[in-house]
Amino acid sequence: MTDNSTKPGSNAMWGGRFADGPDAIMEAINASISFDQRLAAQDIAGSRAHAAMLGATGIISPSDAEAIREGLLTVMSEIEGGTFEFSAALEDIHMNVEARLVEHIGEAGKRLHTGRSRNDQVALDFRMWVRDQCDAVQGAIRAVQEALLGQAEAGADWVMPGFTHLQTAQPVTWGHHMLAYVEMLGRDAARFADARERMNESPLGAAALAGTSFPIDREMTAKALGFARPMANSLDAVADRDFALEFLAAASICAMHLSRLAEELVIWSSAQFRFVALSDRFSTGSSIMPQKKNPDAAELLRAKIGRILGANVGLLTVMKGLPLAYSKDMQEDKEQVFDAADNLMLALAAMAGMAADMTANRAALAAAAGSGFSTATDLADWLVRVLGLPFREAHHVTGALVAKAEAEGCDLPDLSLAQMQQAHAGITDDVFNVLTVENSVASRTSYGGTAPENVCAQIDAWKERLA
Repeated sequence: MTDNSTKPGSNAMWGGRFADGPDAIMEAINASISFDQRLAAQDIAGSRAHAAMLGATGIISPSDAEAIREGLLTVMSEIEGGTFEFSAALEDIHMNVEARLVEHIGEAGKRLHTGRSRNDQVALDFRMWVRDQCDAVQGAIRAVQEALLGQAEAGADWVMPGFTHLQTAQPVTWGHHMLAYVEMLGRDAARFADARERMNESPLGAAALAGTSFPIDREMTAKALGFARPMANSLDAVADRDFALEFLAAASICAMHLSRLAEELVIWSSAQFRFVALSDRFSTGSSIMPQKKNPDAAELLRAKIGRILGANVGLLTVMKGLPLAYSKDMQEDKEQVFDAADNLMLALAAMAGMAADMTANRAALAAAAGSGFSTATDLADWLVRVLGLPFREAHHVTGALVAKAEAEGCDLPDLSLAQMQQAHAGITDDVFNVLTVENSVASRTSYGGTAPENVCAQIDAWKERLA
């Protein structure tokens, strides 16, 4: 009888089930080691916890458990030191680690897989990796928030135009605009924190799909790996990728917020706006036009939402038709999540740098703040508050005055009192006090409004929250 275990291309891990190993095409489509080697630290941590539990419950001997522990530490040092040789023939990080462990400690290493399956093993490793990434992303978000808070504090009372439809609407403060993104990012961080809490259940011990007959202690392994509890259903434990989908959903929303801010930086840094100047660290020149300073970092960051959202849609599409429990389709989960996580972290780092380095042009902001009849709403409010006009009538009077100013080629504060009174006889000199952009923003003292005193209070509140 031929011993196929030594034939080139054979796959000894399957024992005697297959006479010959997969050909090159099958190996290429089946193997995941090219990307799941990123899970090495999580895989070894999970195996160490599993081995300790097997020893504590008497499923394997204390000496075997100790040998496995020491062997896994050796394997980890080889991976960290760059001397570990990953093999596509062994398919994935789990078999690569286990095979090397057996080379180091012999027969004891073969006992490690008792009471578990690669199904719960990969679910564990990937869940731990995504959990770690949730923590990393929250830290990166905080760095962007801190940079924006610095901008807000520097310009808490600087006036600028607020826009709707990208048309001048009402004046706001630079600090208020920066704080809008701090709020968005705060919700992003909360989404990652919420997702982390939901994913913090251990699938280890679910085995292939039905649990195991060995007297394992899932509470022990869950606690050792920092989980709140074991997952309650073995089918769900190996089939679930909600945690990855939720991470991608939160990442997509966060990337969308970063893209919106990046779009504003692209617009604001243009010669037509001149609201901000981006530092040389985050700009490039032109190969032909020497005057150009391009906001390339902002533009590239703006585009990141495409691939991050694409990963979200991609994994949803992979998962949508899968019956319980595990299917090999689920191997397609990791590359998309890895790529999205890498690009989100890069985008956050780039935005933190740009936000910290950019210089706001206070004069240009102020000049634009008063353009486009930005205090028209203040005039209408004054007519309601002082003259007692119904708002719809005040709106009509203000519209007539805007039309008059437009015909005269001036702004509302440049109209004379006599011209104002042509629209409504009751208007007095007092109206001019509300037509300056500084007074306009100062008057917006309602909670959440743009008044500088509100902005300063919100800055203090966010500093305390992030401290």
